[in-house]
Amino acid sequence: MRFTLLGQTPYPKSQFGSHSSLTMAAVKSSSETAGKTIRCKAAISREAGEPLVIEEIMVAPPSPYEVRIRIICTSLCYSDITFWKLKGPPACFPRILGHEAVGVVESVGENVNEVAAGDVVIPTFLSECGECDDCRSKQSNLCSKFPFKVHPWMPRYETSRFTDLKGETLYHFLFVSSFSEYTVVDVSNVVKIDPSIPPNEACLFGCCVATGVGAACKTANVEAGSTVAIFGLGSIGLAVAKGAKLCGANRIIGVDVNPDKFEVAKRFGVTEFINSRDCGDKSLSQIIKEMTGGGADYCFECVGISSLVEEAFASCRKGWGKTVVLGVDKPGAELKLDSFEVLHSGKILTGCLYGGVKTKSDLPALLKRYTDKELVVDEFVTHEVKFEDINKAFELLLGGKCIRCVIWMDK
Repeated sequence: MRFTLLGQTPYPKSQFGSHSSLTMAAVKSSSETAGKTIRCKAAISREAGEPLVIEEIMVAPPSPYEVRIRIICTSLCYSDITFWKLKGPPACFPRILGHEAVGVVESVGENVNEVAAGDVVIPTFLSECGECDDCRSKQSNLCSKFPFKVHPWMPRYETSRFTDLKGETLYHFLFVSSFSEYTVVDVSNVVKIDPSIPPNEACLFGCCVATGVGAACKTANVEAGSTVAIFGLGSIGLAVAKGAKLCGANRIIGVDVNPDKFEVAKRFGVTEFINSRDCGDKSLSQIIKEMTGGGADYCFECVGISSLVEEAFASCRKGWGKTVVLGVDKPGAELKLDSFEVLHSGKILTGCLYGGVKTKSDLPALLKRYTDKELVVDEFVTHEVKFEDINKAFELLLGGKCIRCVIWMDK
């Protein structure tokens, strides 16, 4: 069931047309545009922290091993905001942000066989080439042939497919750049999906849902009957709660500075709440240890603050406690851990990108849990806006008024 925050009413899906009509329109137009440069609109970040500017741009045809996609809808993730605000490297401008989306393949370059024009796909910020040692292993989702980085170029050629109407290069973001009506991605960053999945929910699997649910179910492998503590109840933290609930966690403790989030978080499986501003003389870890009789079995840091990672590690149980880091901290942030504590506590601290999910190998199974109605995700989408109102999505997320705001390309 769709719900809203602070009385904001999302646009109805019917306002944007049916998914099938969008797909058929893309198939029809692909024969006319394949191999040609496309002129379309994009929301460009030209200066750090400044509103995005919607401009007409030129999108080049895909090179070998690349796919050009017409974006149906995209959503705003806080990682976009992090790099939109960032003034120093790896920030660069002008850039087309966005990395959580769904679209239709418009055309493909040479040597692309796994998708074709008309296929509905999710572009992903993690690659899976299928050839390197990491991709062939079940132990990692980090491709070594095309490693994850906050990169301004295409992964294979280190060039851009975007220019503005003056011929100036526009930089890519996380190999996706979905704040554009058309984008080009490497075939190693494309996952074909069931076209019957509503696009405003499918796009969430490009980051939010896969990251949070995957972190609980795959990286942490949360056990039934266990106790989980989640630091930060934004969209990723709520997705972790979803995953922990799927795994059968008995207690799910949510930690946040905003007490209003607890009522929302209950819908996602959170059973108890701690306002980190109301701890008095005690630390968060002291409170969690008292609540749990020694510490949570699993802790998830979903904010991106090094001191909170340290507190999460201190909050998990000695002997078998596991802390998983998902939050994106500022570049250069460092952790300070007592080596004696690390040695003697027997606890685990690990990070995970995309929840440890392998994009092509694991994402279809996660989507099946959704189509089988085991995993419900519609409550993540609290707001929807048209592409020309994309800056409204930034305002909503920065103001803590939404979980996920879906941005529809109005075609």
